[in-house]
Amino acid sequence: MEESILFSLIGWIGVLLIVIAYILFFTKKLKINYVLYHLLNFFGSLGLIISTFLTECWPALTLFLIFAGISIAYIVKILKTKPDYKDLRN
Repeated sequence: MEESILFSLIGWIGVLLIVIAYILFFTKKLKINYVLYHLLNFFGSLGLIISTFLTECWPALTLFLIFAGISIAYIVKILKTKPDYKDLRN
């Protein structure tokens, strides 16, 4: 597989994960305090970070780094407030 196609595919997977997270959020399948919501956003952002870094799109890279950071911060916050976390959705 050609490198540019691979980078594009990684970016599209990132977009898909973020869109899935927002659809699940707006349909009330996931809530803002669900770890799964933030994991989808984090891995979506990670795919877009890889894609935008390799294509040298610096403004978009900065935005996705911020999104990934926010997701990590929320995951840590949620896990700290619920130390007996058994289900990633609650």
